[in-house]
Amino acid sequence: MEWVEGFYSTTGKWWADAESDVSDRDRDRAASLSRWLGPERGRVLELGSGYGNTAAAIAQAGHEVIGVEISDRIDAASRHAAPDSPRFVQADFYGVELPGRFDAVCYFNGFGIGTDADQRRLLRRIASEWLTGNGVALIDVFNPFVWASWDGDEELLRARPEAGYRHELRQLNRFDPVNGRAVDTWWRTDEPQRGFTQDLRCYTPADLRLLLEGTGLRLSAVVVGDEELDLAKPHVSHQPLLTDRHEYLAVLRPDGS
Repeated sequence: MEWVEGFYSTTGKWWADAESDVSDRDRDRAASLSRWLGPERGRVLELGSGYGNTAAAIAQAGHEVIGVEISDRIDAASRHAAPDSPRFVQADFYGVELPGRFDAVCYFNGFGIGTDADQRRLLRRIASEWLTGNGVALIDVFNPFVWASWDGDEELLRARPEAGYRHELRQLNRFDPVNGRAVDTWWRTDEPQRGFTQDLRCYTPADLRLLLEGTGLRLSAVVVGDEELDLAKPHVSHQPLLTDRHEYLAVLRPDGS
């Protein structure tokens, strides 16, 4: 996982001006948390908190929030300073020590770094160290069907300084169908020799259920876009999962809850 800090720190500098303010996406995530957590204010841990904007939206919704981020993206979190602002910790998920337990643990748009064993190690920490017995974990999971359909796609993203995007970039998507991994490379067009790649494990909901075995967590719900799936029914030719949504939200609960 040597690439992690370099990739997110470098791309974070490219996008910070455009993407570090609280947006509708962040407010939607906070609303989703309230849906699964309930009306009570809770103590929330956000893993991979990036610029801190989603954590800020969750705090604005009335929750106490701690955000953990390994990369320099955390430097932008200071712009969210306010009386109800989150607390941020720059650390590795596997080494960080956090006080107390949380009513909710969130990991948006980042799960899948490392091996299956790494994911299980993280899931066990969520279950055994961080989550309360009746808490909820919300995790965005990358969808292999859509990432596979993007294999070989290359995109040019023009600079838009007025919107905070100061560099012209290219993105190349590749997919490893044997190991179920999305390999996503970015580079500035004025520095084509310096590519930065993220390599992320993708899981179908069925794969995720297998991954969760023995971690202390169970799959309680799957949300694709705005649709909660009935996990007891077949979903033959479910177009959002097959073609539209590159990630879905997995709602996890402790075993026995």
